[in-house]
Amino acid sequence: MSNTQTETSEFVQALTIAGSDSGGGAGIQADLKTFQMRGVFGASVLTAVTAQNTQGVSAIHLLPADIIRAQIEAVRADFHIRAFKIGMLGTADIIECVADSLQNCRFGRLVLDPVMIAKGGVPLLQDSAVEAMKRRLLPLDEVLTPNLPEAYALTGVEISDGQSAARAAKILQDAGVKNVLIKGGHLNGSGSRSCTDRLFAENGEMLELNAERYPTRHTHGTGCTISACLTAELAKGFSIKEAVGTAKNFITAAISNPLEIGAGHGPVNHWAYRD
Repeated sequence: MSNTQTETSEFVQALTIAGSDSGGGAGIQADLKTFQMRGVFGASVLTAVTAQNTQGVSAIHLLPADIIRAQIEAVRADFHIRAFKIGMLGTADIIECVADSLQNCRFGRLVLDPVMIAKGGVPLLQDSAVEAMKRRLLPLDEVLTPNLPEAYALTGVEISDGQSAARAAKILQDAGVKNVLIKGGHLNGSGSRSCTDRLFAENGEMLELNAERYPTRHTHGTGCTISACLTAELAKGFSIKEAVGTAKNFITAAISNPLEIGAGHGPVNHWAYRD
């Protein structure tokens, strides 16, 4: 934030630190579309470039640490970020770079989406990076938004119901995370009749958010989109509970009004939700 700027005169600004999706449905592209739809100006820090479409990922190029660090510094020097999200990081070295760079940044509340596997099954986070994520990023985290496979990778807990979700959430909160939103879209091999997400708040409250499962293959970018919406709402000053509620409604509308783009896992519809 420059010395000539004042917080009251600024448009609400949020930041995404994530990878690029050439198909436009996930990553930085999904985050910025979601920020825009929620009335928030989005800045971005690119960690990787992927060559992908709705049928899969064909190539990944991880950016050098000095370029990632320079982007973070550029945003820090000139923007007033009220909340930010972290998505695809890829390696332990990039996690260390981002965590070190954030030490001198006042970016507000952090939403961490622990991106590990692409929709088509391509790994997006090296196994060696999981421990670095636990050690360097979880203690900084306001909200963690894992799906069921990601929650298992971080905790070793197989989640099948509310009780097992609570066990996993406790492990994550003991590691420093304040609030955990465990997404239930993968339950029963994505074959359950409804999608139940569970928020485990730092005050001990548990909130269930239910939505009927919509039969579509066009679900690319769901994790990025819900975490970006959550980030935008936090940037605007809403509580965790309010922000999670809006994010759930946003992604439900985005899934249930498909754009029918692509021959594979098409993108969700970022235009679908209206207050």
